[in-house]
Amino acid sequence: MSRPERWRPGAAGVTLAGEADVTREDSVLTTDFVPGSPCWLDLGAPDPETTAAFYGAVLGWTFRPMGPEGSGYGVLQSEGRTVAGLGRLTEEGARSAWMLYFATTDADATADAVTNAGGTVRVAPTGMDDEHRMAQFTDPQGGQFAVFEPRDDRGVEAVDVPGSLSWTELYTPDGAAAKTFYTAVFGWQYSEMPLPGESGTYSLITPATADESRMQGGLMQLPPDALTLTNGAAYWHPVFTTTDCDAATATVTRNAGTVQMGPETAEGVGRLSVCADPNGADFVLLTPET
Repeated sequence: MSRPERWRPGAAGVTLAGEADVTREDSVLTTDFVPGSPCWLDLGAPDPETTAAFYGAVLGWTFRPMGPEGSGYGVLQSEGRTVAGLGRLTEEGARSAWMLYFATTDADATADAVTNAGGTVRVAPTGMDDEHRMAQFTDPQGGQFAVFEPRDDRGVEAVDVPGSLSWTELYTPDGAAAKTFYTAVFGWQYSEMPLPGESGTYSLITPATADESRMQGGLMQLPPDALTLTNGAAYWHPVFTTTDCDAATATVTRNAGTVQMGPETAEGVGRLSVCADPNGADFVLLTPET
């Protein structure tokens, strides 16, 4: 994982169920969920209960199943606030991985935009009563992502605080093509930051309707042989904030997870590590610089 020095995790942005957003102007992620911003994420795992116990140890999450009607799906919560979803991995041959959902006002129109831009519709737009609509897609480089059209259910209830999502990141074998695709789908804006040692650039992502204070993620081109998790295909992964990266990383290994990098200090960013849970789903732990 790489971070340019200008990228800094923002301040708290939290929504409590039934209450107004609590944000600060210098936030990166917030819960107003403008179109194209991350608003939900979930994980498919072979054994949701065991996986929930892993993330409970690492990030302090609790798992609340949705009952028999949920077919094993439930929500992961931090201090009573929903921060993600977790369900059973049912797709044959699929790897366990985090799925990032971006806000849309019209899931059907987004599906059309994905197709027109050369992507694939994996799961057509579908609704869940009056709560929300979702759809899942694959970009032309193989990166899987999803959209969330809110209704009564708006998405996660906390971001950019300890135990929640604070950043999103795409690794792709073709950065220029990826930016063209996601611009066509979401209208994202990009600002380029050089990486150390003339090793390329890191593209910072901002929603179409926001300024750079609302940067939500990054896009980085890597050679296919470096994308070992997906055999050369693009992939998204989440960054979770923690109060103590070193302690959380040690908990990863004690609970049968793996550490791919770190912990290490990134100047201007904080203390971070790249990890994978026992099923191989990758994520990043970050304690922001204060």
